[in-house]
Amino acid sequence: MALFRSDFSDLPGGEIVGKGVILRHPQLDDYDDWARLRAQSRDFLIPWEPSWARDELTRSAFKRRLRRYGEDRLSGCGFAFLVFKSDTGRLVGACNISNVRRGVSQSASLGYWVGKPFQRQGLISAAVQASCEFAYTELRLHRVEAACIPDNVPSRALLTAAGFAEEGVARSYLKINGAWRDHVTYARINPAQA
Repeated sequence: MALFRSDFSDLPGGEIVGKGVILRHPQLDDYDDWARLRAQSRDFLIPWEPSWARDELTRSAFKRRLRRYGEDRLSGCGFAFLVFKSDTGRLVGACNISNVRRGVSQSASLGYWVGKPFQRQGLISAAVQASCEFAYTELRLHRVEAACIPDNVPSRALLTAAGFAEEGVARSYLKINGAWRDHVTYARINPAQA
């Protein structure tokens, strides 16, 4: 059984400051705000996410999530961030770097969500930009990848505006809301290594 470690200050990615946003790793104290925002945004998020477990919004499920995030961060294969408005400190969503690959690839996958009250305010776009900079400078990665369902027009526009190039369609790429779905794939290359 892995031990839960609460202090990761010696590992990359403590707090990331972006334009109007602050990204930081989730903590147990974030549970109430996280659960409230996810519950409030449930119908808005479900069409774009994996199926929600029955206990998705419980404190115990959140603790398991934190444990997994901590293990990923400790191993260097993933970095989960909650996104907060820098002026109010309100939680607005999340941005995660996962599947960090070293060796010849030097790449990672990027995922994100925004709570319904904060959609189309540029907050997640700023978080995506800040996450990419973290991936390039702190993790020294060459490539950040992302994918979204073809009819998710807002996400496709966000990725394009953030400098991601569309690369093609991956068939049955991810299981979203209980069904395997095709995804449009995107990538952004570290400009210092292009």
